[in-house]
Formats: sequence, C-alpha cells, structure tokens
Amino acid sequence: MKKTALIMAGGRGERFWPRSRRDLPKQFLSLTSDGKTLIQLTVERIRPLVEREDIFVSTNSDYLPLVKEQLPDIPEQNVICEPVGRNTAPGIGFGAAYISKKYEGDAVMMVLPSDHLVKYNQMFAATLQDAVEIAEDGCNLVTIGIAPDFPETGYGYIKFRQGEAFRRGYRVDHFAEKPSLEAAKEYVSSDEYLWNSGIFVWKISSIMKHFEQFMPDVYEGLSVIHDAVFTSQEKEIIEKIYPKFPSISIDYGIMEKSNQIYTVPGNFGWDDVGSWLALERIQKSNEFGNITGGNIITVDTHDCIIQGGEKLIALVGIEDTIVVDTEDATLICAKDSTADIKKVLENLKVCNRPEYL
Repeated sequence: MKKTALIMAGGRGERFWPRSRRDLPKQFLSLTSDGKTLIQLTVERIRPLVEREDIFVSTNSDYLPLVKEQLPDIPEQNVICEPVGRNTAPGIGFGAAYISKKYEGDAVMMVLPSDHLVKYNQMFAATLQDAVEIAEDGCNLVTIGIAPDFPETGYGYIKFRQGEAFRRGYRVDHFAEKPSLEAAKEYVSSDEYLWNSGIFVWKISSIMKHFEQFMPDVYEGLSVIHDAVFTSQEKEIIEKIYPKFPSISIDYGIMEKSNQIYTVPGNFGWDDVGSWLALERIQKSNEFGNITGGNIITVDTHDCIIQGGEKLIALVGIEDTIVVDTEDATLICAKDSTADIKKVLENLKVCNRPEYL
C-alpha cells in the first residue's frame, strides 16, 4: 500500500521567543549545529519510507512562502493550507480528505509534528515501519509512544496493556493528560506508561471511519471538502466549511474514544524541543556548562544558554540563565522560569506591541 506522510506545520512555537515569532515559528528555525531547520529534518528522517511526492505539509497561508523556501523539493500542490486554525483533529481530517482525493483510493498516512527532533533516524524509520504493518491490518490506529526516562509533567501519557502485544505494538488501555509530578513518578515507575509523541500511523480509510463514528459533523464537512478538492470550487468550499469545525485535538476527538488503538514503543532519541532548555539536551555544552551560539564572551559564567548573532554578548558572574538576543528584542530569563516566557507575550498583546510578537 502507498505510504504518505502529513507533516503538521501550523503551530507558532511561542516558547522560543524572541527567536520564534508569528512570521517565523519554531518549525522553521535551526536549532542544531548542521544548520537545518526542524521541518527540514522532519522530511529528511521520513524519506527512507516515503517518496518526496507523497509528503504533504499542513500549514496556513501565512507560512506557505516559508514552506516553499525551506522544502523546495516538495510539490506545491502538496502544501495544504487551512483557512483558520482548528487544532489537530480537523487539520488531520482535512489532510486525509485531500490525500485521499489525490490518489483516488486508500493509502497509509503517517502524521508527524514538524518541530520535534530525533537522534537515531534509522531506529525511527524502523519503528514507523512496525507501526505501518499494524495499521495495514484492519482498522487500527497506531500511535508512537516514547519510553520515558524521567517524570515529565508537560507530556501526555499512554497506558498500554503489556500482555496484549500485536506484532511489535501493544493495545492502548487509555490516554492520560499532563499529570502532576507525583502521578508522573508513578507512571514512570510502573513500566506501563509511555509518553505520547503525537506521531500517528493509520490507513486513510481507517481514520475516516473513526471520524464518521466519533465526529460525524466533521466527517460530513470533510466529505464535502473531499469532493471539492482539485475543482474550481475548492477554495470557496474550504473557506465556507472549515471554519465551522470545532477546535479539538485528535486525542480528545478520536484517540481517547476508540478501542482500536495500538502503540509502538519508540526509543530513538526523541525530543519535542519544547523550550530553550531543550538545547541542553540537543547541543554540547562547553567546559563551563554553557551552551553558546553567536559572538559570546563569558567570565565566571556557568550553566547558561546564550544565543545571539554578530553583536557581542558578554556575561560576567552569571549562572543558570537563558539569554537570547535578536535584532529587535533580548530575552533574559532564569532557567527555572522558562514556562513564564508566555507571560511576556501576553503583556506585549495587552500593551498593543504586535511588532514584537
């Protein structure tokens, strides 16, 4: 069966402010030493499984120029622009309807975030291939679970049934939302939970059947969109129907309701790159524990993340601090306060300073 991939690239990645902005969100940034952006790396790692002409990108019209610039080998017809943001369930359904119409039949569909990193690409491809084989068998929906190595409270969790293995996957018992620290510790120690990576594999026919069962109103709208794709009415129909869809995640809308969910455990060096602290995991620090990029001088400075450009940044006597300098804004943040960066953006909105968003 033909393998396709849908890369979800509509998010704004506000936690990487001031480097990430409305017009340059996280997925289009380079955070690794090779200079490749996160979305370019996403395409690169799935190429062993999917041909370029079968890779699709779900985004919005604002980011279409960035997608074309960074992914010139992806056919422009394969860039699916949502008229408005409606979370992952409508976005994935829209992609499924679009891909189904293009191929006039069924296909395997891999859904991948555009802003994650993977250390071991061959192991990643092997894990996805295992998921493909499970997805091809019946109406199964498959999610990739990540073996947790610490009690992270910022991720959702997947509880799987260890005694119900199918090929290299396990039947999912239930999904757990972002837990408290105590609950996360229990999950990790139980050996029965995986992190929810947001990576999915299924046949297009399977996910559409689930939309019909659990989100019938969305399914009806997607059916109309499917018929309009590649016709003269495509733009008009999409702009009329899509904004009426509810804003709901695929986890809430379908995955938590179905009894045909399997998870394939992954151990391929996955990182969701959720904040500036992720650089400590994906880049090497110097002898002082600092991670630097740009024109940097430090004196008696330890365990800091310092990112700049041509302008000289000098730090003296600083510890456990994040400094990010751009042309028009500078962030100085204690490492243990990264979750509060969003409050800066909230203040900018209140103060009507959109030029910094």
